[in-house]
Amino acid sequence: MSSRPLRVLMVTPLSPLQPGGVQRYVWELSTRLVDRQVHVEILCTDPEREEPRLEQQDRLTVRTVPAWPRGWDWCFAPGMWQEMGRASWDLVHVQSYHTLVAPLAMTKALRLRVPYCLTFHGGGHTSELRNRSRPLQRRLLAPLLARAAGLVAVARFEVDLFSEPLGIPREKFRVIPVGTDLTVRDDVDVTGAGGPPAIASIGRLERYKGHHRLIEALPEVLKARPDARVVIVGRGPYEDELRKYAEELGVGDRVDITSVRPGDTTGMAELLSRLSLVVLMSEFETYPQVAIEAAAARRPMIVADDGAGLREMAEDGLARMVSLDSSPAGLAGAILEELDRPVSSQRPGLTSWDDCADAMLELYNDVLRST
Repeated sequence: MSSRPLRVLMVTPLSPLQPGGVQRYVWELSTRLVDRQVHVEILCTDPEREEPRLEQQDRLTVRTVPAWPRGWDWCFAPGMWQEMGRASWDLVHVQSYHTLVAPLAMTKALRLRVPYCLTFHGGGHTSELRNRSRPLQRRLLAPLLARAAGLVAVARFEVDLFSEPLGIPREKFRVIPVGTDLTVRDDVDVTGAGGPPAIASIGRLERYKGHHRLIEALPEVLKARPDARVVIVGRGPYEDELRKYAEELGVGDRVDITSVRPGDTTGMAELLSRLSLVVLMSEFETYPQVAIEAAAARRPMIVADDGAGLREMAEDGLARMVSLDSSPAGLAGAILEELDRPVSSQRPGLTSWDDCADAMLELYNDVLRST
């Protein structure tokens, strides 16, 4: 291998300078790869822009090209084709398979004869049609995925989801969990004792995220714990519906909706330190950053049995699992039991962002040694 810095083009649907789980992952990973003397450039799209844009921040170059259709997240961006050939790369790393960015980027990498890796970032969507189309989408991508030099799963279930159905050998996958550097100071009370219960649901305000399930359970919780409050943390198009639903159930005065600036780990740590319990009843998550951060802050959690990342959190002993089919009373019963349960002050073993970057750099070097 050459002694010059490794040159990696990170291709991702949306700019890492915007909020979002994949965007946060790309930013945290890329900045740490730069710390390891890797030359990283990020190529992304923006469905709201009409002209390309070049931005420099924290030693990273972010190139954004317009995408179509406007206002949608399909991210069809023909301008990527030319941008990918603008410079020479040792490796292309494609982030997320959901949009039209992935097939275009993988096809262009083949044309350039550059090895490519892909991180799946499987997740839910507000549109049920989009969710139902995912298996077909994966099958259509199978030939390109099979030719990838490496496939990265951020959770164990993704290997099962993609390997056998698509006929891709399991040894082609590398499980590299999402990282976190969030910590709560040792002098902060993590037991949740001494105050009214604060129960939070955290995540983008979309229906599939399940915030409404916690609101539905709140009237039953209040029968036993009349001082309890629910905190919904996030932004999104479902906010007005959540507020209306809380008023209809007569608990509008017990539900607060707030947000923390994306990437503000200090603000998130402070918020988590004030919570008694985190409830994540999303219909599908790969390995949600908020659940990882809640675990890092030693917050007790209830998570949905989503058959995916939230279930893995429970299997790893980081949360209690509750069926998505549970009634509001059933969820309320689990909440009350967790509020009464002593909280462990032991710090869980989690992957840091440095661990994530080290594992990814190891994968890159393995790929280049084999090509």
